[in-house]
Parts: sequence; structure tokens; C-alpha cells
Amino acid sequence: MLALLMVLLLWSGAAMEVSQTMLRRDKEAELLFIGNQYRLAITSFYLSMGRFPTTLEELLNSTPKADQPRRFLRRIYRDPMTGKADWGFVRNPSGGIQGIYSLSTLTPIKQSKFETIDSAFTGSLKYSDWKFVISGAPVITR
Repeated sequence: MLALLMVLLLWSGAAMEVSQTMLRRDKEAELLFIGNQYRLAITSFYLSMGRFPTTLEELLNSTPKADQPRRFLRRIYRDPMTGKADWGFVRNPSGGIQGIYSLSTLTPIKQSKFETIDSAFTGSLKYSDWKFVISGAPVITR
């Protein structure tokens, strides 16, 4: 009976570890999706407005050159790794937001085989190393 209990405890521990790993992989995939949504929104904002946004809220409703209000992003997303709507910003020298990144210091499970646009994430030590930045201007990481 004791042996059966030990086997069940070991099995449930292993199942829990697998479950947590699967949950973390799902959160990583969500972070990649959300980060790229921000990257696309910032790119669209820059192309429409001729500058980078200074806040994420500007991506929700701004008036481009044609005087038509436009949403570049549907909503402010939460960071799936921290559960908060707090993000780190990659700013250009003028202070505009050129990219975002998670504030999580956990080590990513995914270490390779990223999409081309995210290939710089290969071998990252922390999720905060995954910088979702549009290229083309000098940046300052804060």
C-alpha cells in the first residue's frame, strides 16, 4: 500500500511538472504574439504619424495626418509572463517608444527556431531579453 502511494505521489509530481511546462510554453507563445502586435502597432503608428508614440495609450486612438482617428492597437495587453500591464520600453533618442519587452527575469524555455523577425531572441537568458523593436533608428533601453 505504501509503495502504491509513493508511485502515485511521484506520478502526480511528474504530471504537475509537465503541466507547468506546458502552461509556460503557452505563455511564451502568447508573449511572442503580443510582442509582435505591439511591434506592428508601433510600426503603423510611425508610418502614419511620422514619429514614435510616447505612451502605449497613443496606440489606442491617435489622429494621423489625414485627421481621421485611428486605432493602431485594440487594447493594452498584459504581459503574460508577469500578469501585469507593465512593460519595459525601448526608446529612441527623442524618447519615443520604439519597442517593448517583458519585465520577467525568468529563463525562457524556447531557445531557438524563432521566426525570422524574432531571431535575435535565440539563446536569450531572460524573457526581458526578448525586445520587440522596430528597426531603423538608434535606441535606448530603459
